[in-house]
Parts: sequence; C-alpha cells; structure tokens
Amino acid sequence: MKWLLPALALLLLSGCGTPDLDDYRDQGPPLVLDDYFLGKTRAWGQFQDRFGEVRRRFEVLIDGRMDGDELVLTEDFTYADGETETRVWRIRRQGPDTWEGVSDGVVGTAFGRQSGNAVNWRYDYDLAVGDSVWQVQFDDWLWRQTEDVVINRAYVSKFGITLGEVFITFVKER
Repeated sequence: MKWLLPALALLLLSGCGTPDLDDYRDQGPPLVLDDYFLGKTRAWGQFQDRFGEVRRRFEVLIDGRMDGDELVLTEDFTYADGETETRVWRIRRQGPDTWEGVSDGVVGTAFGRQSGNAVNWRYDYDLAVGDSVWQVQFDDWLWRQTEDVVINRAYVSKFGITLGEVFITFVKER
C-alpha cells in the first residue's frame, strides 16, 4: 500500500502539461503544412531527457515537395557527434484541419490536427536506444511564429511516463 500513492502521483504528473490545440484557433500566422514546408527549410534542435540534460543536438536540412496530393519531406539530419540520418515523411491531408503521415520508424500512421498557428502530431515511433529499440509515443507540437519561423516541442513517453522532450526551431530558406 505504501507504493500506491507515489505511483498514482507519478501517473497523474506524467500526463500533465501538454497544450490544448483549440487554444491556438485564433493565433496566426496559420501553420498549413503543405504551404510552409514546400521548398527548403533548415532546423536546429536537441533532445533533453526528463531531468533536463541535453542528450543529443542536431541540424536538419528539409526539402519539401508535392507528389500528387502528398507532401514529401526529405529530412537530412546531422548530429553533433557526426552521425547522419535521412528520414522521409509522406504526409496527406485528410480533411480541412487533419493530416496523416508515414515515415521510417513511425509505427503505423501519424495523426495530425491543425488549429490556427499550431499543429499537433501523435504517433508511436521505434527509437534506437543503444543496442535495442524502444517503441515510444510522440506528442509533437509545432507553432508558427512568423512567416519564416516555426518552433517545435515534442513530448516523448513510454508507458505514459515522459522520457524527455525534443525542441526544434525551423527557419524557411528564401
């Protein structure tokens, strides 16, 4: 019984703190994925563990193009340790403010919703951790700040417990 109260408190706290998409309905400029991400975008980011320690930094070059009704994003990552990775997203509009996307590592389909200057993605992801792979959940938020700048904060969790957060700043290349 001694463990029950701390376990409940941990469970309640791990689910707190994520934004409400409807709060951004009247905020601008609007973030429309197949508009903002067409062409070249550069981004810088980092992953911080749940204690706030920066575990990994990276830069991303993104090339966005339309292939029929799909937005294709080719993301070329360069990590601070020199490792490189390419990830390709294929994103399709499902309704006026809903999206679906697939990419290597994403388990099944990512689901996104847009409201005003914000987009929220939710998906499971196979994350390489050392010699193993963990299936984690992403609660991924993007907010358009200006015509050229989008900021991103993604909450990464497993079994409802936050493992860390990813912070990214995107800048549109003109």
